[in-house]
Amino acid sequence: MSSSGHNGRDGGTGGPTGDGPHPATTVDRAFRTALYADDDTALDTGASLLASDPASDTELARRGREFVAQAWRRGWQPADVVRIVRRELDDVHVRVAAALIRAQAPDDRPRGHRWAAQLAELAQPDETDDSAGRPARADRFTHATAVLELYRLLLRLPALEPLDDPRHGHKAQQEGHRKGDSRMLTRIRALLAKAEATDYPAEAEALTERAQQLMARHSVDEALLDARAPSKDAPGACRIGVEPPYEQAKAVLLDAVATANHCRAVWNEPFGFSTVVGFEADLEVVELLYTSLLVQAQSAMAKAEAAQRAGGRKRTKTFRQSFLAAYAHRVGDRLRAAAETPVTDDLLPVLASRAVAVTDHTDRMFPRTTTTRLRGVSDEAGWTEGAEAADRAQVANRPRLSRRPE
Repeated sequence: MSSSGHNGRDGGTGGPTGDGPHPATTVDRAFRTALYADDDTALDTGASLLASDPASDTELARRGREFVAQAWRRGWQPADVVRIVRRELDDVHVRVAAALIRAQAPDDRPRGHRWAAQLAELAQPDETDDSAGRPARADRFTHATAVLELYRLLLRLPALEPLDDPRHGHKAQQEGHRKGDSRMLTRIRALLAKAEATDYPAEAEALTERAQQLMARHSVDEALLDARAPSKDAPGACRIGVEPPYEQAKAVLLDAVATANHCRAVWNEPFGFSTVVGFEADLEVVELLYTSLLVQAQSAMAKAEAAQRAGGRKRTKTFRQSFLAAYAHRVGDRLRAAAETPVTDDLLPVLASRAVAVTDHTDRMFPRTTTTRLRGVSDEAGWTEGAEAADRAQVANRPRLSRRPE
């Protein structure tokens, strides 16, 4: 697998005068030696070549930006790349990857609001790091080794299902409605943040219930808008990280949240994310609610473990796995019950059309999927505590869908 410029010499920045090696030649030699081999000896040899030729730094960074652009062409997004680098390598590689993504962004085409948000969330460089993400104290050989390890990973990234941002390219008449979206979502985020931060269960329940009411109103507004003036919007998709530990239970929780909010979720276990397909307003809600429920689950689990230890009972990984599995299962039951709220006849065709569109889009993106069962759920106390925590999450029913008076 390769992209243009990996082994050629075009696009180089020029080398030193005299008999020194051309920077592109040094980079080519290092790549041929290290990128397509798995052993440490080849990596050391390639890093030595780069470390001995400071003039190659600019060309090395240019090739890195090409690797990043190639990842975008294969369907990856900034958050996906950072997630896989963090999982497979170390913090130093994450810093280098973030620096490359930031450096490549000005040469990229507009990608939409989700992409922009991911760029904004990239870890900012430490004040002692240089523009390539290299700590001031790092020697050239160590840095070159990290760069080659990162490039090896980027080179071998497979193609992913491309995601289209449904907001990108909308006409100007949609902008006022989108600004309303932003204000509503800001209010929802604020309520969920307070629910996550409080130590008082009753307050957390009240804040979460209010946030869920706003979420439901948000989705209702989208359906009403579509009923009055059918939108040209099509379903889109986003990826949400579902990472170890206990990733199965987390994937089940995300699937439950997605289903209750008119979306579909497909879990990619090897790469640690789920792709959620749906209309934009619902995708925003799924991200918010899933994150909040997961934070609340982890907080409740920590308190349950502390109580278990205080009672002289040692709790382990099986307790946590069972806790989160029960939490996901019970929250799923409650969300499914909430989704069964009857709707008025005038909105049924709109909702049915949107549901078909989401299903069709999911099937096109993922023509082959399989189901999986939760594993490792064997701790009775963990299951009981998790189910009780889910009950305390106070998942509120959606209000009845109906037209507002004109």
